[in-house]
Amino acid sequence: MNTITFLPQIYQPKTFSDTFKTFSILHLPSYTLPLHHYMQGLVIKSTGSWYQVYAEDGKNYDCRIKGKFRIQGIQTTNPIAVGDKVGFELEPNSENGVIDTLHDRKNYIIRKSINLSKQAQIIAANLDQAFLIVTLASPRTSLGFIDRFLVTSEAYSIPTSLIFNKLDLFSKQGLEILAEYKAIYEKIGYPCYEVSALKGTNIDQIEALLKDKTTLFSGHSGVGKSSLINALLPGFEIKTGEVSEWSDKGQHTTTFAEMHTLPFGGYLIDTPGIRELGIFDIKPEELSHYFVEMRERLNQCRFNNCRHVNEPGCAIIKAVEEGEIEISRYESYLSIFHNNDTRA
Repeated sequence: MNTITFLPQIYQPKTFSDTFKTFSILHLPSYTLPLHHYMQGLVIKSTGSWYQVYAEDGKNYDCRIKGKFRIQGIQTTNPIAVGDKVGFELEPNSENGVIDTLHDRKNYIIRKSINLSKQAQIIAANLDQAFLIVTLASPRTSLGFIDRFLVTSEAYSIPTSLIFNKLDLFSKQGLEILAEYKAIYEKIGYPCYEVSALKGTNIDQIEALLKDKTTLFSGHSGVGKSSLINALLPGFEIKTGEVSEWSDKGQHTTTFAEMHTLPFGGYLIDTPGIRELGIFDIKPEELSHYFVEMRERLNQCRFNNCRHVNEPGCAIIKAVEEGEIEISRYESYLSIFHNNDTRA
């Protein structure tokens, strides 16, 4: 019988269809499995306890996990996420699989679990970029929430753009506020785009940005992620929801993270709306490194261990006072530094 054997700490690349990149299996216990039962695949949907995996044979398999997976010692509520590359074995006389190998991630984006402060939730893995969908009303995306997302994406090396949706609803005053928001982030290097998923405005710009890349869509519930995906994938109708009148918060329409194949090339990962974004595994003394406009000034502070809170000779505080760093960004820094409200 043909078999495949995996040995500890041996690099064994396996390349298959253009859908997948080269896989390398590292630090595995030695074992032997029937070749036709063991496959590699890409996790395209997560429903909590089950994962849908697109395999090298072009089929989708429902899989569960075997054993415990760890990320650098961090405990997570979901050890495997959409975008992960995995190895799995088909169960006897079944089309279901058991995942027993998690391949090295090039990156991932993570947040603190809302109810379990010592655990984290991986939102998605192996990303080329992230799009944060932003609305200024119905529901409102605060500057603090944007900054928390950007800090997280900086910490895990994920290029991020801001997509301002619902352009069709903006009044003259709303357009002025939009210009202020864009000025804050474009000045420090974050691309900003204006779209209307409902009217189809500037959807072609977003298509060009998505082509041949794996992209995370994230944001509050109700910002129009599903509507935007429907505009990008004609004929593929994802359920959309209304914004609550009494709370001005969106209602969850995407229940589980899921990867969609784009007809013009690339993958889009849709995720459930995020109400709160807790920063995970970033030490206070490291935080300023993930604010890009602060990072370039860190060596200008009088003290090497400056916290940028109230120290004399702080280059960050001086830049804020002189208008070189936006006050809203500095307020976000202080909020995260002092572990304040995750919804701000």
